[in-house]
Amino acid sequence: MPTTHVAGVEPGQRPLNGPQTTGRDYRNLSDAEFGVRRENDVRIPTRDGTVLLADVYRPDTDRPVPALVAAAPYPRQIQDLGAPTGIIEAGISDFWVPRGYAHVIVNLRGMCGSEGTWTFFDSQERLDLHDIVEWVAEQPWCDGQVGMIGISYYAMAMLAAAVERPPHLAAIFPFHATISGFEFANHNGLYSSGFMDSWLSALALVAPRNRAFRSPLVSLVRRVLALPRVHRRFATFNGEAALAGLEKVQHLPHAEHPWDDLLRACGQEHPVRDAWWDDRELVHRLAAIDIPVYLGTEWTNVPMHLPGTLAAWEQLADKPNVRLALLGDHGLPWPWESMHVEALAWFDHWLKGRDTGTLDGPPIRYVLPGADGWRTAEEWPPTADLTELALQADGRLAPDHGADTAGDRSYDSAYGRLSWTTTPLSEDLDVLGHGELALTAASTATDTGWIVLLEDLAPDGTATPVTQGWLRAALREVDEAASAPGRPILPVRRAAPIPIGEPVDYRIPLVPTARRFAAGHRVRLTVTSDDTVPGSRPMLGFTHTPVATTATNTVHATSRLLLPVAPSITTPENQERS
Repeated sequence: MPTTHVAGVEPGQRPLNGPQTTGRDYRNLSDAEFGVRRENDVRIPTRDGTVLLADVYRPDTDRPVPALVAAAPYPRQIQDLGAPTGIIEAGISDFWVPRGYAHVIVNLRGMCGSEGTWTFFDSQERLDLHDIVEWVAEQPWCDGQVGMIGISYYAMAMLAAAVERPPHLAAIFPFHATISGFEFANHNGLYSSGFMDSWLSALALVAPRNRAFRSPLVSLVRRVLALPRVHRRFATFNGEAALAGLEKVQHLPHAEHPWDDLLRACGQEHPVRDAWWDDRELVHRLAAIDIPVYLGTEWTNVPMHLPGTLAAWEQLADKPNVRLALLGDHGLPWPWESMHVEALAWFDHWLKGRDTGTLDGPPIRYVLPGADGWRTAEEWPPTADLTELALQADGRLAPDHGADTAGDRSYDSAYGRLSWTTTPLSEDLDVLGHGELALTAASTATDTGWIVLLEDLAPDGTATPVTQGWLRAALREVDEAASAPGRPILPVRRAAPIPIGEPVDYRIPLVPTARRFAAGHRVRLTVTSDDTVPGSRPMLGFTHTPVATTATNTVHATSRLLLPVAPSITTPENQERS
């Protein structure tokens, strides 16, 4: 077939944005040989009689083929629009279908023409996903081999489907996943209002729309966005710009049910893990998964999908045929079309029985931001030593502490912040793994928020955000027996007021990270309590509802930043150049 109608990496094909592999060469991959048939508004019945709608793209052949399912609340009708927005995440149909896969894009219940009411990542949604997979497997155009694809909510849906173990689900490729509804909406007890309120409001606006997404105007926009000079501009499109767009729709009128119900439930009625959140929790359910899983995310997606992906790896690492990829900047730009060759090697192996080389080498491949090339590891996190840096009273961040560290530093929780900075590094510092802030602090309130930002300061003063950590002070208790330093910190499900004016010890986990702080650069740590005020630097623009009471918060100089330093990851046997 003409290559102009095919997306890919071969000469003459429509080029895709973003990296397409983790630096490896694959073999025996499916060639592009089919045209595309499309059927809109296909009805998929679920076990309780609710009908979901799907758009089905499939090869122009009468031979049954494997199918890739993408399911989410987002409008199925515009997944081929090419717009740089966080709801275009189902994958590129004109990549998959010419290579012999059906691409089935489904709207979950209550969304864009599907019947029922959307309930956000709960047990009903898991049952629906099971039914979707089995319905697809029974169609005459499917050979019974079903995979799932897509990023973000599509990836969450894959893992939710896999825990239900539909018999025909053969493999999944969840990039940018989150496995906990509570952690999706909260960061260690701080409600992620900047994202959640805008996101739910945006879903409320698109939910009732079906035919509107197939208008002539949408078709015109699709043609414009497909222009090569326009499409190339989206290669580095970031989440911060998308979040700013979401905030603009937050206050537009929308249906009260179920949207205001969900807003109240997430932001007010369920501030701690409880039965409502347990119904939206996959962590303890992932043990049921027994199919191949390829996890992936990028280091910059700190507020949401990086911790979710690594938490999934923590639960699945001991299972066979599980892989992990950790990408650098712009690894998963919108619209999502990166890593398609990597996914093709995965699905060709598991759904078509081809020897593609997808299982060759160690199970983990990752980028070390600040350095070149891809690296490999057998386990996560790789070996690293925890290095303690003291939060000194003079604002220095240093391994030594003496008389000059005696004393405390205070700020107003409503608008203040404190920072500590190292001297310029004499040599490269490779940080890789789980860090934390062992904070000793006092407050004049019974509750406050702790928001931590770690940055890389270049000699010219340019600050690059590396990772963050969050904690609501009243939810400070952790399972110490299960949360050794350098490993994930597991919070306890109860709140306790903090004693006013008394020093309290906190363990604030930093989202796991990888970063080479180059010689001459400095490490900066900032602590604040409100990231909604001007001058705050929340990563990707994810802000939180401030803890209500204004207070004076005092950080004691006995506090320590624990960084996982990996001295050996730059040796030749651990480095592969792309």
